[in-house]
Amino acid sequence: MRVARITTTGGADVFEIVETSDPEPGPGEAVVTAAAAGVNYIDIYRRSGHYTVDLPAVLGSEGAGTVTAVGAEVSQVAVGDRVAWAGVLGSYAERAVVPAERLVPVPDAVDLEVAAASLLQGMTAQYLTTSTFPLAAGDTVLIYAAAGGVGRLLVQMASRLGARVLACTSTDEKERIARELGADEVIRYRDVDVAQRVAELTDGAGVDVVYDSVGADTFEGSLRSLRPRGLLVVYGESSGAVPPIDLRELASHGSLFLTRPGLQAHIRSREELLARSSAVFDLIAAGELDVHIHRRYPLEDVARSHVDLASGTTSGKLLLVP
Repeated sequence: MRVARITTTGGADVFEIVETSDPEPGPGEAVVTAAAAGVNYIDIYRRSGHYTVDLPAVLGSEGAGTVTAVGAEVSQVAVGDRVAWAGVLGSYAERAVVPAERLVPVPDAVDLEVAAASLLQGMTAQYLTTSTFPLAAGDTVLIYAAAGGVGRLLVQMASRLGARVLACTSTDEKERIARELGADEVIRYRDVDVAQRVAELTDGAGVDVVYDSVGADTFEGSLRSLRPRGLLVVYGESSGAVPPIDLRELASHGSLFLTRPGLQAHIRSREELLARSSAVFDLIAAGELDVHIHRRYPLEDVARSHVDLASGTTSGKLLLVP
């Protein structure tokens, strides 16, 4: 089978497409023939060396497909099952070996490419809006990169929960998308003082929670956009890591809360994994969550997918289709 592999970290040109032997499942494992693999910022962080990964490595931590073999002691899935996974390395391949306990069923009403495009980012948006800050009617939220992969889903979920959504975008087209998805107000965050605009839109009160995936460039504005005792959720760092902060700043801005959550801590048990994945797929099957696939790439174009994602010009999900 073919895989997209790296033997060193660096730019997108470090990828190489190589032929490897077909995988065999070990105890507790299943082999899945991939329909598609999701391309995510965490893949860029690992490829660049920002996050450590053992080399050589087949990147990609999200995908969907059909089980074609199972190892001993597997009871969670069977050959022929339609499944998806997130948080398991090795998805940039024609076939992946995945621990069976990390595979989730994909309902018949959900296309496998849509499943690959929605699981990691969908569960991220789900835990951010239900666990990190349980949104309720009357809350006001500020969402960065609102037309991006997670951002699109955050806008929709927050709106469904009754929150007022202030969406940060960078172009006319992305503003249109954010409004169509349910944003109440749109802020062109590269062109204005975000905190000042938030103050105008909230009569000086500030927002209850900020979902910030940009990181270094937006951190200070995010802090200044919060109401007293508000929560800043930094769940990504597309512009770079947030620098060290003097905790006294949180007090000076109004006894603020700050967190840097990650998906793996929210799907540690199989029960929680199934609950969150089911919540996402149920919304998709019911037509209540729009998952937009921006572009599909053959495995040979994996480098281009990383360049496009990092450019900030995409809207929605990028997929590798082996």
